[in-house]
Amino acid sequence: LLGLAFADGIYHHEIVFDEDQAKMLNVGDKAPDIALKSPDGEIIKLSDLRGQVVLIDFWAAWCRPCRMENPNVVKLYNKYKDQNFKYGKGFTVYSVSLDRNKTDWVNAIKQDGLIWENHVSDLKFWSSEAARTYNVNSIPATFLIDKDGVIIARNLRGRGLENALAKMVD
Repeated sequence: LLGLAFADGIYHHEIVFDEDQAKMLNVGDKAPDIALKSPDGEIIKLSDLRGQVVLIDFWAAWCRPCRMENPNVVKLYNKYKDQNFKYGKGFTVYSVSLDRNKTDWVNAIKQDGLIWENHVSDLKFWSSEAARTYNVNSIPATFLIDKDGVIIARNLRGRGLENALAKMVD
């Protein structure tokens, strides 16, 4: 498997041979728990958000497509955060950063107005354990999960994410 990322003005290649990489997470699968540190050093677990519809959003400050999608995610967060859904009460975002520089990560959160509380990273770039678990080899990558932590959609962006959320409103 070849991962390619552009950071620090350089294309980075990473070849990964890992049995876990062959295991794709699909709609209907239970989302594996993630427990990583926030910028303040607090551990935030994905499982702590049960009961809500959650967008797991793999992104990074250096990822231009991610940064271009962030205003849409903010808009949808604001629109749906207090909504009742068939699959949960409320909507939130669990942002998993593949950054390796904490300052860049924190600055991007502020610059893009990512106002939800669930920002986590192990600052390991493409070696992130969460990215490996979710078989993420390009970003942005998203997983929409229901109140029970079951994946109900993958890689929704823009209008696709908005349509999915609108259809789930109770």
